[in-house]
Amino acid sequence: MSLLRNPSHEELKRAPKAVLHDHLDGALRISTIIDISKEIGYTALPSYEPDELNSWFAQAANSGSLVKYLETFEHTVAVMQTRAHLIRVAKESTLDLALDNVVYAEVRYAPELMVKGGLSMAEVVEAVQEGNRLGELEAAALGYPITVRTILTALRHLKNGEETAALVVKYRDQGVVGFDIAGPEDGYPPSDFLSSFNYLRKENAHFTIHAGEAFGLPSIWEAIQICGAERLGHGVRIVDDIHERRLGALAAYVRDRRIPLEMCPSSNVQTGAVSSIASHPIGLLEELRFRVTINTDNRLMSQTSMTEEFIKVADTFNWKLLDFQRVTVNALKSAFIPFDQRLQLIEDVVKPRYAAL
Repeated sequence: MSLLRNPSHEELKRAPKAVLHDHLDGALRISTIIDISKEIGYTALPSYEPDELNSWFAQAANSGSLVKYLETFEHTVAVMQTRAHLIRVAKESTLDLALDNVVYAEVRYAPELMVKGGLSMAEVVEAVQEGNRLGELEAAALGYPITVRTILTALRHLKNGEETAALVVKYRDQGVVGFDIAGPEDGYPPSDFLSSFNYLRKENAHFTIHAGEAFGLPSIWEAIQICGAERLGHGVRIVDDIHERRLGALAAYVRDRRIPLEMCPSSNVQTGAVSSIASHPIGLLEELRFRVTINTDNRLMSQTSMTEEFIKVADTFNWKLLDFQRVTVNALKSAFIPFDQRLQLIEDVVKPRYAAL
């Protein structure tokens, strides 16, 4: 059947997906948070009833403030402090993605947040990689093959980029594919981490930068032109450089250089980057053929999945199946894995499965 038609919600569920911007500490199962909290004696949860706790996360995340949104992570990070718990969280995250028909994922997290239980940052990385491996094996056995790679994140306000960047290089052949900085943008410019980015470039390592989410064009410009970001985490404020479909110099540079935009529609509404899905620039940017990708950001906080993000975009912007294939191919073209692996996923997995929908 033609890809130039509007997909049903069921077709969007079955469609193969690729996600580049997904936070591990924003992807825990409610049951896992409660189980581990009880096991370790963590008493700060707002509720230990699954439905109540789920509602609390949703309400806290719908604050319209990035700062308040980030506060929800105190509870998830609290249960990610031992090797066993990290393995469990990573394994379940991988399985949940696979069951949503995600065939490739880059999942990110900040190792420096997970050392309160005595683990070193390297031990954190090794535990997460083991969880991903076990999740991949179980998903394949269930008939949902998935490839999961990780991006290590440094937090802007902690300014500990060098150690995290060194781990990206150390574990580059064991599933770690890139580096990122995240956290509050305002007051913490990307150039604070310039030494880390220069080191990564010297080592031929990949990195993306959260930019243009809560702050505007200066953050995007600095991430690209000063720091050398290969991708932009969110990047929604690039629309500020587009007027009546005419591109300013920075927007034109981003489009012409095919710099990928890791767009997260639901999350962008929650943090106040945009006021609604309908006002999200993803529709315009796709029409103008920016390299747009669709992502989850934080599945728990946004009560979302890749399928849910696809459905919201389809219902709002009248996208056809071809549009969803395009953004999925965009994501794989932009992935931090070798070219031959990207091509194999595009030609042998994504395109045949879209053709079969």
